[in-house]
Amino acid sequence: MKNRILIVASEFPPQPGGIGNHAYHLASQLFKNGYEVLVIADQRSEIGDEEQAFDAPLSFEVKRITTTRPRILMYFSRVWVFFKHLKNTHHVIATGKFPLWNVAFGSLFFKRNYLAIIHGTEVNFKPYLLRYSIIRSLKRFDTIVAVSNYTKALVSNIKVPIEVIPNGVDVFHNRTKPVSKPKKLKGNPILTTVGNVTARKGQQHVIAHLPTLVKQFPDVHYHCIGLKTESTQALKLAKDLNVDTYVTFHGRVSDSELDHFLSETDIFVMLSSETATGDVEGFGIAILEANSYGVPAIGAIGCGIEDAIENGTSGVLIDPFDTNVFLEAMQEILSNKERYRNGANSWAKRHDWATIINQYIALLK
Repeated sequence: MKNRILIVASEFPPQPGGIGNHAYHLASQLFKNGYEVLVIADQRSEIGDEEQAFDAPLSFEVKRITTTRPRILMYFSRVWVFFKHLKNTHHVIATGKFPLWNVAFGSLFFKRNYLAIIHGTEVNFKPYLLRYSIIRSLKRFDTIVAVSNYTKALVSNIKVPIEVIPNGVDVFHNRTKPVSKPKKLKGNPILTTVGNVTARKGQQHVIAHLPTLVKQFPDVHYHCIGLKTESTQALKLAKDLNVDTYVTFHGRVSDSELDHFLSETDIFVMLSSETATGDVEGFGIAILEANSYGVPAIGAIGCGIEDAIENGTSGVLIDPFDTNVFLEAMQEILSNKERYRNGANSWAKRHDWATIINQYIALLK
């Protein structure tokens, strides 16, 4: 009974998302360390074929909440499936917005060891009632894990123990190699951001800096990888600034393509900032993934990225709105390529999931 862990997640691969990435590695590492793991997560694809293909080879079990209409039926299904499996577990881990509500509700009926993982946005909503409901839910948990000191500060007034455990990265993962040698990426230097194209991820800030950057680096090129959610707006900004030829939006790519992009990247960039709705960057796992390829990063201060970059070693932290500081950061990294490459590799290894998981196991014990 004590070794059974139920993870309730708002996201889970193969669909993209930092919370899902985190939940997958957490489940995998707990299983490797002798725990019996069950994950409850949504089906995001229309017919569920992507999820079925992803789940089939996993060593642990994943229960998917199928897509139904009207949407409200999915919420009832989430609660029902959760309660069905809650009685047969000892530890419950909630990660993501709805799981915080769902698991907190379950804690009213079953005495278990409840652990919440908070990432950022789900504890920073601007509407009072929404934020109040999350805070009330968090008070039902025995322990809260924040993925960064920034995220912890967002709920510092809650009288529940809060531990900071940073996101991890699978440094020694098996990278799928492309069948044929891909075409070399455009640009010198090559700047890359991996993440949903949104105001929070900050691609628009990088584009705003390009008119100045191209004067110093006339062959620079900015590659944006990830869902093109707000790429239309970002491309319009690039055209308005006459730098659209220096930017490429690639959309979602395969693992082998991502391997190629990161292996050719000179500097990874994530200039995240808080949006009007309270959407924030709680950590920035993509930075560590780039570091595992030896790619240093330029990241924004004022968010969880401050915990994702060792300033002056794995990359440089800057004000995301200051063009001159961004240019200086580029020059600093490119003038000290070997030192920053080694620093990025070392920083990624310190965050390897095989090491990070020990902090979770200590809490579970």
